[in-house]
Amino acid sequence: MILMKLIKKGAEGDLYLTTWNKQKSILKIRKKKAYRNPLLDEKIRRQRTIREAQIILEAKSFGIDTPLIYLVDIKSCSIMMQHIEGTLVRDLPDSKLVRCCNKIGRIVGTLHKNGIMHGDLTTSNFILSKNKLVTIDFGLANKTSKPEDHAVDLRLLKEILGSAHVHIMKKTWASFLSGYKAIVGPTRLAQVTNLVSVIESRGRYATVV
Repeated sequence: MILMKLIKKGAEGDLYLTTWNKQKSILKIRKKKAYRNPLLDEKIRRQRTIREAQIILEAKSFGIDTPLIYLVDIKSCSIMMQHIEGTLVRDLPDSKLVRCCNKIGRIVGTLHKNGIMHGDLTTSNFILSKNKLVTIDFGLANKTSKPEDHAVDLRLLKEILGSAHVHIMKKTWASFLSGYKAIVGPTRLAQVTNLVSVIESRGRYATVV
């Protein structure tokens, strides 16, 4: 009998700590959505499970550290993957967090340059493990090269830095942009950050209205 311990409940799926071939592992199971037609729900969950696994493997092929995938079960809409030992970037001391943001910028730049939007860029989705920065949770990732989509990625991270790490927000954001620019170049950086400003202005307008 395989023991499973629920470690995180998400909007899209639940994460369980378990074992696979005697190794500590993570099992992600996509939740059924009661508000959707059952057949449509099953189709969507299966498609997203396949897409997530494919994008994790693709990111790894670009040189990005991601968890190893052990098993993809389409029927149960689940993925068995490597458990990463380490510290979430959100929990690092300030100085380390600032340095890691530069690495995150390079990671995100590499994803974007290769047509992948992560979809959930937070400091909780990067783990510092044995001097490697591992990117996790590609559940909302998409294949897209649109600068508008990449701007959404950056906007989310900027919001997180401005809330969870407000006291060092300027340093972390500048560090991230420096790493991002090193990969995508100054022209693309300017294009995407300008779109981030557009998104922010829409948000301010919506708040006023």
